[in-house]
Amino acid sequence: MKTIAFFNNKGGVGKTTLVYHVASMATELGYSVLAIDLDPQANLTTMFLPDNTLESIWPESGDNKSVFTCIRPIIEGLGDIADAPLQRMSDSLHLVPGDLGLSRFEDKLSDSWPRCMDADPAAFRVMTAFYRIIHNAVAAVDADLVLMDVGPNLGSINRAALIASDHVVIPLAPGLFSLQGIRNLGPTLTSWRDSWTQRVNAKPDTLNIPMPIGAMQPAGYVVMQHIERRNRPVKAYQRWVSKIPSAYQEYVLRDGADIFPADQDPNCIGFIKNYQSLMPLAEDARKPIFRLTAADGAIGAHATAVSKCYLDFKSLTQDIIQRTA
Repeated sequence: MKTIAFFNNKGGVGKTTLVYHVASMATELGYSVLAIDLDPQANLTTMFLPDNTLESIWPESGDNKSVFTCIRPIIEGLGDIADAPLQRMSDSLHLVPGDLGLSRFEDKLSDSWPRCMDADPAAFRVMTAFYRIIHNAVAAVDADLVLMDVGPNLGSINRAALIASDHVVIPLAPGLFSLQGIRNLGPTLTSWRDSWTQRVNAKPDTLNIPMPIGAMQPAGYVVMQHIERRNRPVKAYQRWVSKIPSAYQEYVLRDGADIFPADQDPNCIGFIKNYQSLMPLAEDARKPIFRLTAADGAIGAHATAVSKCYLDFKSLTQDIIQRTA
């Protein structure tokens, strides 16, 4: 099993759409996948599940069947984590649904982080909650890959989620805000990794629970390509793309290796075209773009674009899996 987080503290870069499509393509390639939605906005969950299912996992009664179900005993001081209520999307794809209530865990995580340095067993149970939820869910479905969607921020929920990951893929859009995101994200990952190592070293010997090592190894970045607009010339986007390799090298990898052009950069996993005209069809059909058929309205030029999308995501997913092997 390996856990791959998709993370950028800048929102609106296509992160959730990327996770959704990579999860689906990985099953096409023969992998068993567990997707877990740790973004309190729960956008990945709404991509996977139809409205009637969403109503059943987020009922008005508040008896939710989501990742919040797992951590609710900790939040309410009634015990440890509960088993994840998994949604079976196919034989080889399962989802741990997200929940808006996840934001209630923020304060508990913030309070527990410093107390780990005091060898407080309860604090370690809080900080490892996401990791142990994943650990138990993987055992239940025998998953090869865990793909984690997290929110666009540097808060306590994301810190707890990221220390549960083995690798981090950074989705980017060509623009100033994505570059600023890299400059914030890189040092933060380094700080979280080092700080968690200190805490693991302080763990009491009597505490016998699964414990993440907090590897968070950078696996590379994916450039979500732009939509061409008359008032935003392509040259402007190319200018921003050309700045990504050096920013990633300096702030994420923190080394002075040779800098390559973006289309030759070994840290660039790939460029994903914006398939804007196909998204409404995919949303209506509740399936990835590359699985659209003529019955879904993908005919003519759309059918050609679907074929191209399939090849794009197949190559991208294979590269991600290879980089995280």
